[in-house]
Amino acid sequence: MAFYAYLLRCNDGSYYAGHTDDIELRIAQHMAGALGGYTAKRLPVELVWSDSFPSRDDAFAAERRIKGWSRAKKEALMAGDWELISQLAVNRQGPRSVG
Repeated sequence: MAFYAYLLRCNDGSYYAGHTDDIELRIAQHMAGALGGYTAKRLPVELVWSDSFPSRDDAFAAERRIKGWSRAKKEALMAGDWELISQLAVNRQGPRSVG
């Protein structure tokens, strides 16, 4: 069984990250407002990125990582720009001291 992490763009331009074992059903639930919470107040939503993972733990870990990312990094993920994702990760850590 595959598990998925996903990213939605909400009507207000914000992003929502989640995970599931049935991506089609979960997106339909979000679009219908059936899950309540964050996305129900920001309809309609659009699936802008998803990826499959071998376990629920892996999909959940990806969701948690993405939730902590900046808007720019989420947009780089949607574009598949791994170089920019790496640059944004380094820049967010701030200057490194040598010594």
